[in-house]
Parts: sequence; C-alpha cells; structure tokens
Amino acid sequence: MTPHAETAGVSGISIALPLALLAVLSATLAVEARLVNIGRRDAAVAAPEVVTIAPHEFQYRDATEYFRRGLAVDAPKRKARVRMPLTIMRYQTSLFEYDRCVADGACPEPEGRSATAGDDTPVTGVSYEDALRYANWLSQKSGEQWRLPTDFELAYAAADRFPDDALGVDADSKNPALRWLADYEREARRAASSDPAPQPKGSFGVSQTGLADFGGNIWEWTSTCNKRIDLDKKSVIDEPDPTNCGIMIAAGKHRAPMSTFVRNPKGGGCSVGSPPDNLGFRLVRRPGFIESIEDFTHRAVADMIGGAIFNGVQRDDDEG
Repeated sequence: MTPHAETAGVSGISIALPLALLAVLSATLAVEARLVNIGRRDAAVAAPEVVTIAPHEFQYRDATEYFRRGLAVDAPKRKARVRMPLTIMRYQTSLFEYDRCVADGACPEPEGRSATAGDDTPVTGVSYEDALRYANWLSQKSGEQWRLPTDFELAYAAADRFPDDALGVDADSKNPALRWLADYEREARRAASSDPAPQPKGSFGVSQTGLADFGGNIWEWTSTCNKRIDLDKKSVIDEPDPTNCGIMIAAGKHRAPMSTFVRNPKGGGCSVGSPPDNLGFRLVRRPGFIESIEDFTHRAVADMIGGAIFNGVQRDDDEG
C-alpha cells in the first residue's frame, strides 16, 4: 500500500474513533441528565420473542393501488436498500399476551374467540385500533417502544413469504380479456383456506429471515394507509396520515385494504376480492436511544473505514 493509502486509512479511523467516543459520551450525559427515559420493565410482563432482521437489499412492490384509463395496473417494483436493523416479533401476538391487556382494562375482548383456542394461539378478531391499544399498553408495561410495522417493514421482514400481488399484464395493454383472465387466476389463488381456524404458533413455517407464521391464515395489520393513484393525472399525491386514514393495509397471503374498526373480515371492509381468513398482528420494537447511538456509531465507523480502504485501493490502482 502506498503512503497515500496508509494516510487515507489512518485518517478515516482518526475521525471515526472520536465520533464513536462522542456518541457514547452524549448518550451517557443524556441518561444522567434524565433527558432520556430508559423505562423500567414490569416484572409481570415478559417482552415478546423477537427476531432482528439484518440490513440488506430486497425487492419491494408498492402497496399503493395504481390505475390507468380506469383499469388497475401493477404497482412499480423497486430495489430497496435498508441500512438499519429491524427488530420485530417472531410470532404474531398470542391470546395469552393479548389477554393481559384485556385483564388490565386497556384492550377490548377479541371477537369470535374459540373455546378450544390455547394460550399460544395467535389472537384474532381484533381491529387496527385494538392493535394500537395493545402496542401502547405493551410499551408502558415493558419500558420499550412497540408499534405496528409498515407494509414496507413487514415485506422486508417476511422476505420470501411476502406475496407479490402483480397481475403481470402490460400496463399499456388495451385488451380487457387479458386483464380479466389474470385477475380471475389471482382470485382463484386467493381462495379461502380449507381450515381457517387459527393454529398454534409455529404451524405455518418460517421465512428466510426467521419470521414465523407469516402468510398462514392470519392477515396482519400494518400502519400503512391504503392509497390510490391515477397515472393519467399528473398531480402529486401526498402520503396519507395514518391517524385519519380509515383504511389500512392488512398483509398475509395477499394484501387487503381494511377499515380500521373491522374485527371480522368476513363481515366486510375489504375493498375487492377474497377477504382475509382472520385479522391479527405482530409489533415492531423501536430501538432505544442508546441502541440508536450504538448503531449510528457502528455504521459511521464502518462507512468511514470502508471509504478509506476503497480510496486507498483506488489510489493504488491509479498510481500503479
């Protein structure tokens, strides 16, 4: 390695190390000054089992509904690079976990509870609003911050288990028969399960990323608002606010826009096509302040050292 490359490497490290020390010092001072509330766990409430999805690239098809000339067309699919790890519940929220919230008076009873369902059966018959109540209750009890995942995050976590709702018809095609046949085949694949009764956790396998039971007979609430875009109009559509959206995306074997108050999907609320078998949810854990500082520091150090090494190698090639 040339002197230039050595200088570049040392320079990157000399910047990264003080940055890391500064981040740790800032976090410590914030805690000491009580600017950050770390929170205390309730001994009676165990945190759910989680899986942490390491940063990686993946292909994501937008949850937005797109239309051209009044006909539905496939949403665009893009390569997304996620740089932050995602910590999400390995399993869907169980009846046992949800019942603790009910016992505290913070959550309503789920609808249509089966007399034979065990404690490790996922809770179903819950609305989007019920899921938000549970997330708030768990956050208070555990001292950690929990929330519903976005559609993007759930697709990222479910990986190979997440559905692709594309019709596969050319957006410029003017042949309605092609679109009708593609839609018919898609709806046939979405036929209701032969056994829609919720099953004990672990019954529907695991994704490549370690997420369990996604895509079984339970659709999961997300915090993504249903949105429609007319490609014939040039106006820019703002991202809707989930707090006053009213129709959210539930994801499972396929995406289903559902009204936030719906507990039983068979009773309505799905825009078109086959309704979900059941509605449940799992939560994402927000990283704490210290975790965020640590992750930022690790990425900053890796970026700087990586950049220094890359620049050093580049200089070697140029000078050679």
